[in-house]
Amino acid sequence: MPASFEQVGWDEQTAECCLRLVQAAVAEDLDCGADWTTLAVLPEDRPGRARLVARQQGVLAGLPAVPLVLREFDPRLLWHPLVEEGQGLAPGTVIGLVEGSARSLLAAERTLLNLLSRLCGVATLTRRFVQAVEGTSARIFDTRKTTPGWRRLEKYAVAVGGGCNHRLGLFDAVLIKDNHRALWAAGAPQADLAQLVRQARAFLHRLARQRSDAPQVLEIEVDTLEQLAQVLPAGPDIVLLDNFSLEQLRQAVVLRNRQAPGVVLEASGGITLQTVHRVAETGVDRISVGVLTHAAPALDLALDWETPGP
Repeated sequence: MPASFEQVGWDEQTAECCLRLVQAAVAEDLDCGADWTTLAVLPEDRPGRARLVARQQGVLAGLPAVPLVLREFDPRLLWHPLVEEGQGLAPGTVIGLVEGSARSLLAAERTLLNLLSRLCGVATLTRRFVQAVEGTSARIFDTRKTTPGWRRLEKYAVAVGGGCNHRLGLFDAVLIKDNHRALWAAGAPQADLAQLVRQARAFLHRLARQRSDAPQVLEIEVDTLEQLAQVLPAGPDIVLLDNFSLEQLRQAVVLRNRQAPGVVLEASGGITLQTVHRVAETGVDRISVGVLTHAAPALDLALDWETPGP
């Protein structure tokens, strides 16, 4: 993958992020007390067993989080997954079985459903975008428009849905956006954007001599074809074409192919499921879509309780 960013999997960092979110959820749900309703109506020794069920069609994401949630509420709870991460879900699909103390299961229920519903929703919407560009060479990327504290998990869900991860944060790339350009131009009114790209590239070279973790990718956002023509000779890794029309995107691809075929073109700005295929057909390499994480609807999941036998 040229001009690549870290692709988030379920690793130690992701698990740690998940655990922090689970611990925060436990704190806000139980505070310093307990689930008083359950304590009032159920004896301590009452066993429970429930099925985690999909109520909607979607994509499963977040399966490795289930044991983390259950363990935080009660290490004795048992989890039996029945499907695999990334699998398509039909209404009624049983994702897994959970059993143990009924009191503990009732306390954990909402935190578990909230977490999985969110991640499944992101993966499901991502899968729809990925399917919408099939037959083209374009790939779907996420953005930094994520829920505070959830970024690594939401980007993980994008990857499960078949999408690609853009930069994780400000620390792992140089991405010159419109505000950077405007503020820079105020101090260099006679310079063109090629000079800005060369300045940023020189900075990255200096940084690489000082730090082993220096970012590798240099991307710049442009608003017009004229700006694109300015930056291409300077050789950025990626050019972000912000809010270009379809015709402008096609012209941008022709210009790139003629002047700098090694530069990656990324389209962004107001792209929907209804328009993404036409954007992909213009020949751009990447399409970044903020709605994958900031507007994905939660997938409807439920715990269906099994009635205990006599």
